[in-house]
Amino acid sequence: MDATTVLADITGSIATVGYGLAAIGPAIGVGIVVGKTIEGVARQPELAGRLQVLMWIGIAFTEALAFIGIATAFIFGF
Repeated sequence: MDATTVLADITGSIATVGYGLAAIGPAIGVGIVVGKTIEGVARQPELAGRLQVLMWIGIAFTEALAFIGIATAFIFGF
């Protein structure tokens, strides 16, 4: 086994672990967005519909980070 084979094997593992770490950020972000929406509805129930729309927009932007992470993993040789 030469150094090139070992390097290729390690690179593949790093890409997989890298995407796993990249998915942690959006997961925490979605949790914060949903939690703050629930908190806002509890404080002002009359704004529930408006806050829910904003929550879905926030989740969409946050999940875009996960899509960027998986695209990056494929670009750099997942």
